Amino acid sequence: MDNIAGRKSTLTWVVHLSVVALVLLWLFPTIGLFVSSFRTTDQITASGWWKSMFPSEQNLTLRVADPGTAQVQKDGLWVIEGNLFDGAPVGEISVWGTSSREIAAYSAGETADLGDGESLTVQSNGDYVMTATAEMTGRGQRVFVTASAPPDFTTNNYRFLLVDPANIDGMSKAFFGTLTVTIPATIIPILVAAFAAYALAWMDFPGRALLIAAIVGLLVVPLQLALIPLLKFHNDIGIGKGYLGVWLAHTGFGLPLAIYLLRNYMVGLPRDIIECAKVDGATDFQIFTKIVLPLSFPALASFAIFQFLWTWNDLLVAKVFLIDPTAGTTVMTDKIVQLMGSRGGNWEILATAAFISISVPLLVFFAMQKYLVRGLLAGSVK
Repeated sequence: MDNIAGRKSTLTWVVHLSVVALVLLWLFPTIGLFVSSFRTTDQITASGWWKSMFPSEQNLTLRVADPGTAQVQKDGLWVIEGNLFDGAPVGEISVWGTSSREIAAYSAGETADLGDGESLTVQSNGDYVMTATAEMTGRGQRVFVTASAPPDFTTNNYRFLLVDPANIDGMSKAFFGTLTVTIPATIIPILVAAFAAYALAWMDFPGRALLIAAIVGLLVVPLQLALIPLLKFHNDIGIGKGYLGVWLAHTGFGLPLAIYLLRNYMVGLPRDIIECAKVDGATDFQIFTKIVLPLSFPALASFAIFQFLWTWNDLLVAKVFLIDPTAGTTVMTDKIVQLMGSRGGNWEILATAAFISISVPLLVFFAMQKYLVRGLLAGSVK
């Protein structure tokens, strides 16, 4: 009797918890990527993004200044003074050492005997004094320190990817290349599918049912089956690997879903409106452009979201139909793969590149998400 009309189910709290869990599962990785994109290499290596607001302990390898440029003679001793952090407030040293096997041999403020009349004292703020009874030569003494570093956030990662001349021709070019692929590959299928959906919904012609069945069948056909034959066809007709080829490929692969969604929505529009327009002398084109299209905006928006997300995040179709090293055409997904190969240890650069890549789809989704459910549910209920 708990589910009778007018009474709330006792399992409502289970639904609410499930929704919250799903939202958190989606939200946590995105927040982690965003936070990591503003962190330095040392911070990412030392702790996870959830600890970014707290001090982190880091093991650093630093050097005393070279004797040839920094040592001076005082009171009969050769002295080198300075700061291991070069004056930058990196953190507070707790322990340090002069050997990689004993990185915590000394506490801050203690003096280490290096032998041959040399000694080294390191303070917690990184200040050091190295003395010797004879003139020192060679490189500066290597020092291993364990420092507690405060939270550190920087925009240098974004500056490197978007502004730095050494990289601007890479990521920025890939960003605009992705836009060049995605915008036409989203608009063209919508235009073609809208005309086809209207015809299948409101126009009578032989074979309409078979055509609808064929379109539904194409929804389950994997696009990998058509990649190589379609590429050969593109090469035969002369469009090869270029923007036109990738636009047509995305259009072909996206049309079945587009026609299916739009047709389901249009067939659910009130028949009286269409019939009244025909009685008033309106042509099919006028009905389509002035009545059906404005009323079908939720379905158009829902497909636009799917198509935009698919083409923006696509790598396979772009690899086959677009990316050409000789022409320099590329997309952001391929650029991120290249960064993983050449800069596999620079997680902050990878996180920044990934967040730049997902930022535009996020904006598109949140701008049009209110139409998503209305478009997806089109035709499911009467």
